[in-house]
Parts: sequence; C-alpha cells; structure tokens
Amino acid sequence: MIGLPSVENREKILVTLLAKENLEEGFDFKEIATITEGYTGSDLKNLCTTAAFHPVRELIRREQEKVKAGKKENAEKKTEESKSGPLDKADTSTDNATDKKEKVKEEAAEPIVLRPLTNEDMRQAKDQVSASFASEGTIMNELQQWNDLYGEGGSRKKQQLSYFM
Repeated sequence: MIGLPSVENREKILVTLLAKENLEEGFDFKEIATITEGYTGSDLKNLCTTAAFHPVRELIRREQEKVKAGKKENAEKKTEESKSGPLDKADTSTDNATDKKEKVKEEAAEPIVLRPLTNEDMRQAKDQVSASFASEGTIMNELQQWNDLYGEGGSRKKQQLSYFM
C-alpha cells in the first residue's frame, strides 16, 4: 500500500508541480508542505491549480474595474455634452471614433503581466481545497490493518521453501 506523502515528499511534489510557475522571491515550499498534512499528490495538484488562478482572477477583476470606470467616464462626458447644448453631430462622432481608436491602441500596447504566485495564494487555496480523506479516519485505519495482514511485507508473506524440506 502506498501511504500519504511525508512532509519531504509533499515538498518535492510541490517543487515539481510549481516548477514552471512564476513564484515570488522567497517562496517557502516547506511551509506549504507542512500545512498540507494528509494531502495526496492529486490534492496537491488541485491546490496548486487553485492557487495559480488567484493572480488571474485579480487581473480579470482589475480589467472589469477599468471597463466600469471607462463606462462611467463616457457617461459623464455625454451628460456634459448634453448640458453644454447642441453641438455639431459630425464633430462629436469623429471625436468619439478617434477616442476609441486611441484606447484600442493603448490596450494593445499594454502587455498582460500576472503577478507572481505567493505563499498567501497557497494558503487561500488550502481553504478551498481540502484533503481527499482524513488520514486518521476509520477507512484509513482499516486499510492499514489489511495491508499489515495481507499486503506486501505482511504477516502472511509467502515463506521461501527450500528444495530440501
């Protein structure tokens, strides 16, 4: 029977899973391995995936706030224009078209940069992803007992028979 990974093995699993991720300087794998007692390798993978989405969610939230701010700004401009009186519609339509083109150019020139993954992201992800099963649970104890009796290295391990009995 393969048991749950130890702290050292969980740390190695985390290092492997997060090898290609952009991590903050001083990212503490040991801390994360310590707080994930009872996690399987699959649980750790789910934890890393959930944590990796935190910077993405923050970026999406910032982009949505920019869009809302832009809409609010446009609404304020329209109310100012309506208060100032009727203007030549041709002038306002060309101004709006050039404003939109400038905004598109600014957005295209701005590269999308995600912040590095932090230990705090991992701690927050731990609140969302729990261990598959409790290592102290009755099922785990029953499996351990069965393994002790019948598994590899158990008491019923086949004895080597000699040629000469």
